[in-house]
Amino acid sequence: MKRTAFFISDSTGITAESLGNSLLAQFDGIQFEKITLPYIDSLEKAREVVKRIDTVMEQGQQRPIILDTIVNEEIREYIARCKGMMIDVFSTFLKPLEIELGADSSYSVGTSHAIVEMHRYKDRIDAVNFSLDNDDGARIQQYDKADIILVGVSRSGKTPSCLYMALQYGIRAANYPLTEEDLENPGLPQCLQAHRGKIYGLTIDPFQLAAIRHERRPNSRYASLDQCSHEVRTIERLFRQERIPCINTTTFSVEEIATRIISEAKLNRRI
Repeated sequence: MKRTAFFISDSTGITAESLGNSLLAQFDGIQFEKITLPYIDSLEKAREVVKRIDTVMEQGQQRPIILDTIVNEEIREYIARCKGMMIDVFSTFLKPLEIELGADSSYSVGTSHAIVEMHRYKDRIDAVNFSLDNDDGARIQQYDKADIILVGVSRSGKTPSCLYMALQYGIRAANYPLTEEDLENPGLPQCLQAHRGKIYGLTIDPFQLAAIRHERRPNSRYASLDQCSHEVRTIERLFRQERIPCINTTTFSVEEIATRIISEAKLNRRI
């Protein structure tokens, strides 16, 4: 079964898209074609949106799903004329909050993703720059400034996890790749010894690792299943011996990996 879902906003569409993806992910048996339409901030644009939604309805014979975060009531009401099944995020969530809080919402466009507090924005940018500077063990002399140091074999998900934590939460995350040479020696590399309390391990299924590495270096020893299996077994044994907390990244998204690390390592979110 396939359905079309529209995420519509008069700003970036990030809120509608994030909420929509979370809701639709609960329906495993249905394939969704997702269409994000940002900056729908005029009646002229709203008319084009309605035409597009109605065309999908006429062609597919099933109502499209629409999630909107439109602030302007006139535009919102016009889009509601479409033939799709519409979920208005603001009226669904803000109206009950207004009643509970005894206050009117400001109904400001794009407020949740605006630069409201400059110091928080700066924390985020500084954290991203730190993660980029400290990718793949580039500057081990800065590890004393890190909130966390991810260790794992090459292509186990360290870099995207660090950048996600930095961008979303302002966490200064460094990462260090344990090479074949590192794994031949007992214990942690010397440069990590002084930072044991900050270390968190990433591991991965060898078959998945081999597939990922094959895309980068096809038919190489680096991407062979034997090499990947050896590295994964060795690093998991190291994590057990050194009592380093770790997560198997095989079946988790970057968002899930980062959230679990933040929770288990009890990291403070700066934003």
